[in-house]
Amino acid sequence: MLGFLIIPGFIFLLKGADMMVDGASAIARRYKVSPLVIGMTIIAFGTSAPELTVNILASFRGNAGLAFGNIIGSNIANILLILGISALIHPIKVQSNTLYREIPFSLHAAVMLLFLGGDVIFDGAKQGILSRSDGLALLSVFAIFIYYVWNLMKKSQEVEDIDIPEMEAWKAILFLILGLLGIALGGDWVVRGAVAIAKEFSVADDVIGLTIIAFGTSLPELAASAVAAYKKQADLAIGNVVGSNIFNIFWVLGLSASIRPLPVGEQNLFDLILLLGVTFLLFGFLIKGTDRTLKRGPAASMVLLYIAYVIYLGLYRL
Repeated sequence: MLGFLIIPGFIFLLKGADMMVDGASAIARRYKVSPLVIGMTIIAFGTSAPELTVNILASFRGNAGLAFGNIIGSNIANILLILGISALIHPIKVQSNTLYREIPFSLHAAVMLLFLGGDVIFDGAKQGILSRSDGLALLSVFAIFIYYVWNLMKKSQEVEDIDIPEMEAWKAILFLILGLLGIALGGDWVVRGAVAIAKEFSVADDVIGLTIIAFGTSLPELAASAVAAYKKQADLAIGNVVGSNIFNIFWVLGLSASIRPLPVGEQNLFDLILLLGVTFLLFGFLIKGTDRTLKRGPAASMVLLYIAYVIYLGLYRL
């Protein structure tokens, strides 16, 4: 029984996230790279490692429902649960570029995925499919995103108004590497334990992907963003979530579909449309007012909405 792996998995996740945030923040300070860029690249890539691992294995093994559900479920959890909890810990103020460039880019990712996989809606097909060519198209846009972040990194400057501890370069890099390893190992243990428990109750692949695996693979984002919010480093918190959502669709799902085409059912389209809706909701909460801050009130409603979504899955999709 692999269920016993969940508790040590949580410990590795939380400690790994703490070390990663400290190391990444110190690197940002030393090399005058904004924490937002670090969050959208190093941390986003590291915290997306569990999704990538699960999806590559699922694609090779033919568990398409699990692979697609994992990404959509993880992105919904990232916005509603991870950002919601992080903002409950400390309200998250975002930069103008994040609000009007990076968040719309993540919205574009969901819209593009809907067009590519929405054969049921747009072509009247009985079954949608995310083909290998669709996967390559997603990967090509991911390359454009990396180019954009590279240019952003060249223009970025150190943020002076946040408290980032000084750390020697070798120690910061060691913290970052150990943190990423802890997150990857902890995420893997949590997912394996949760899947073993779920299969005891004969839960379908797509529901496992949308719930237990999506939540499990989102735990690194939750740990990293929650710790960043606690340390009042909002750019790391928001950059991690937005970057992870972009990575998940363009990189992880693009690579998964390139390995093996993924069928997209009507229920998957509902989840994808929900993802579009919650991304719009986040944008709406942030543009309300003039301070571009995700406050505790809206954050609480986001967490409640995620709980309602999970209850819906439990009642109608099992």
